[in-house]
Amino acid sequence: MSSRRPIHINPNTTNQSTNYPDTTALTKFHRSLSGYKPTPLTPLPDLARELGVRAVLVKDESNRLGLPAFKVLGASWGCYRAVAAHLELPLTVSLDEMAAKAQAGGVTLFAATKGNHGRAVAFMARTLGVACKIYVSESMDQGTRGRISEEGAQITVIKGDYDQAVLDALRDSKSVQGGAGILVQDTALDGYEEVPGWIVEGYGTMMGEVEEQVSEMGIRPSVMVTPVGVGSLANTVATFCKSREEAISVVAVEPDTAACLQESLLKGELTSIETTGTIMDGMDCGTVSTTAWPNLKRLVDASVTVSCYESHRAVEYLDSQGIGAGPCGAASVAALKRLAAEGSGSLLNKGSVVVLLSTEGPRDYPIPLDVSAEGAVQLTSILTKINSSNPTLSLADGAGETQICNYLQAWFAHRGIESHRVEPVPGRPSVVGVLKGTGGGKSLMFNGHIDTVSLASYEKDALSGTIDTRDGKEVVLGRGSLDMKSGLATALAAMASAKASCSHLHGDVIIAAVSDEEDASQGTRDILAAGWRADAAVIPEPTTEIIAHAHKGFVWVEVDILGVAAHGSNHLGGVDAILHAGWFLRSLEEYGQRLPVDDVLGPATMHCGLIQGGEEASSYPAKCTITVEFRTVPGQTEESIVRDIRTLLEDIQKGNSKFGFAEPRATLCRPAHKISADHPLINKVTECAASVMGSRPSVESVPFWCDAALLSQAGIPSVVFGPSGYGLHGKEEYVEVESVKRLEETFVKLFRDFCA
Repeated sequence: MSSRRPIHINPNTTNQSTNYPDTTALTKFHRSLSGYKPTPLTPLPDLARELGVRAVLVKDESNRLGLPAFKVLGASWGCYRAVAAHLELPLTVSLDEMAAKAQAGGVTLFAATKGNHGRAVAFMARTLGVACKIYVSESMDQGTRGRISEEGAQITVIKGDYDQAVLDALRDSKSVQGGAGILVQDTALDGYEEVPGWIVEGYGTMMGEVEEQVSEMGIRPSVMVTPVGVGSLANTVATFCKSREEAISVVAVEPDTAACLQESLLKGELTSIETTGTIMDGMDCGTVSTTAWPNLKRLVDASVTVSCYESHRAVEYLDSQGIGAGPCGAASVAALKRLAAEGSGSLLNKGSVVVLLSTEGPRDYPIPLDVSAEGAVQLTSILTKINSSNPTLSLADGAGETQICNYLQAWFAHRGIESHRVEPVPGRPSVVGVLKGTGGGKSLMFNGHIDTVSLASYEKDALSGTIDTRDGKEVVLGRGSLDMKSGLATALAAMASAKASCSHLHGDVIIAAVSDEEDASQGTRDILAAGWRADAAVIPEPTTEIIAHAHKGFVWVEVDILGVAAHGSNHLGGVDAILHAGWFLRSLEEYGQRLPVDDVLGPATMHCGLIQGGEEASSYPAKCTITVEFRTVPGQTEESIVRDIRTLLEDIQKGNSKFGFAEPRATLCRPAHKISADHPLINKVTECAASVMGSRPSVESVPFWCDAALLSQAGIPSVVFGPSGYGLHGKEEYVEVESVKRLEETFVKLFRDFCA
């Protein structure tokens, strides 16, 4: 069984009907526009045969009045009605007469947009010869902005999402002198409903064309599939379909990541959501229009969500059939394929005639990765292909975690799993996915870092993600495959399995995919600061399948030994800071022999990692800076180590009055991690692993540091347990496939046992 978000069949549509408005004036208006002609309704007989239905027809809106989308139908009628109302003109007024009066009245048109609506409003403003201001989110690509600007509009980029752009456009439209600012928006707001209603009416021309074209073919549509953004087009479609003598079933399609209609249908009330980005830009909306919602609630028969990858594949399919479409347009094809594949016999049968609304023409977009991947091996391969090299470590500019974070949010959304982006440092996001339990159980967090070290040291293709063999074992190759995208993939796969099996866990399963572990652990610190907690945590770092219950911490301390700068010939005035550093190094070496020893982790250690001093050979150096790294055991603290170093420096100064130093300072500190080897969490993980592997894995300490220490410090008992492989930070890196599979199965058991 798949873990993806199910199709929602709306039980409220039985015997629903509507009164569809008279479209005579609307049709006359559109036919008066220069370049008007009906768009094609193209049969896809091969697809109909594949899906077992009578006919599949695509309404191709790739060229509507010279623009590459249907939006101009609603926007043009909305503009015409809004300007006519503002100027108190009758609906029989010609465009030429309206243009003259609008120019004389200083009319300015406003709109917010994800792309095509704004371009269509700008087209009408150019037709009328009036000013136009279009508001867009900062996330909109330059190409889309440019196409709107080419229509003569002024672009205003706002910080925030589409909903914020709407509010800004509304505010600024009210500030135009003489009240001549007119907002033409397809999103209804409280007190702003008339213009969106006119825009909805405008799409009726498309419905009239479909009815005429299908009639000429001698058939009758039984299903119509429509994309949903704010719901304006879907409102028109639903109202039209349920007004026919024989009602037509309405299927609404949304992106996985912007399913505001489906969420509202599930809750039975208008619900706003936070969207997480999609190539279906025009459908990336978080709130259904208030005027559309009442109709959609009772008239939409099925709500289907699709991934960016499914939409992309549908674009490719339509192109193979000679139909140009963008991702929003192709979404209807993706929805129909999903509907047929998942057995919706109540909507589709061998007699069905399906009309797909392809709402936009071809455009550029980033090619998405497949989020349907369920197994840990496939997920490891996909995650490895995403460049997430840490920008603070990479010799070349590191890509950072944004792209992989976007993928993970889409992966969660595809399954209807709650996710939260945590990004207090711009460009360094983490994402937390939560599979909610029914309540009363223990929560379990899996914490996995999504950054990698630099790709520069990798010998071949660092982003291959390919499956190959090494030493007779099947492996996944690529930077980060072992450290630690495979570990994260095992947790994701186990979560997908838990959701698909419908096993009702009482406790929450949390996956924290965190940034920056390879450097300063920004991501785990961020999620802890945001309040994320669990009853226990597993960090699936690569441990070669041993269970690690302890590791050392570390403290970096900088020590400035101070001298007196002077010319090299001035032996009386100069004091050599580098030479004096030797006194400190000898004392430090002796101190290193007295460091504490832990019963599990062994001795604390230290080494001098960096030494910097002097300006040129001919001068006495005024300063020598030594950076010392301490690998610490429980009981050692940042404060105690700095205090000890200060004591060493003071003792040296007592015996050498010329010895100078600045206050030693800790620049980075991470705690040690240690829980008992017989802790209940250790026992539970060991038990689950043994049932899968056939023997109990050993419980040991590990030499490396990881984020388990931060979680434990925050009161979350944590264990480190991950797969086997080779090449950590090396010129070739891989993870063993069989090890990944074993870990996935172990974590599935752990979810069920721990969170039961």
